[in-house]
Amino acid sequence: MMVLYSGTTCPFSQRCRFVLFEKGMDFEIRDVDLYNKPEDISIMNPYAQVPILVERDLILYESNIINEYIDERFPHPQLMPADPVMRARARLFLFNFERELFFHVQQLERRDQQRDSAKILEQSRVQIRDRLTQLTPIFVKNKHMLGDDFSMLDVAIAPLLWRLDHYGIEMPKTAAPLLRYAERLFSRPAFIEALTPSEKVMRR
Repeated sequence: MMVLYSGTTCPFSQRCRFVLFEKGMDFEIRDVDLYNKPEDISIMNPYAQVPILVERDLILYESNIINEYIDERFPHPQLMPADPVMRARARLFLFNFERELFFHVQQLERRDQQRDSAKILEQSRVQIRDRLTQLTPIFVKNKHMLGDDFSMLDVAIAPLLWRLDHYGIEMPKTAAPLLRYAERLFSRPAFIEALTPSEKVMRR
């Protein structure tokens, strides 16, 4: 059985929980205290971060790598495009998300540790707001990121959209199609099941 070591407030862990519930498979989730991590976390992952997936002798970390493995191991429903060209484009999107959105998410996640100044945090909020606003035209016609079909791109961005209020990011009125898209993601049974009690209270 797969075991996912997951942070109860970690957006990257939420991605993996979301995929596991979408697949409807047997798995175990072990909650990790992000401020008091057990020693075996640093043994399994040299960067001492969650999520970590363990299946027999295999140990994986980094949410996108974990999720692609799950998708290939249990291909129904398939979350990465079957076509090699579309799959490559999806991977490029995921890479861009990490560089242009989730880099700033990591800055905001560190705010409780007071490592960053208020100015840096506000810059991160602005960068996230502006980049998400740029994505909004996709959802004027598309139901999901790649069209009608739910995919790994939707999984990747959902935890950020869920945390907009929590991070203090206010989207402009022009982002209404994006926010409607977010509500579609939040209504998925797997998304609801994957939420931890700590995540449920992040939205007003």
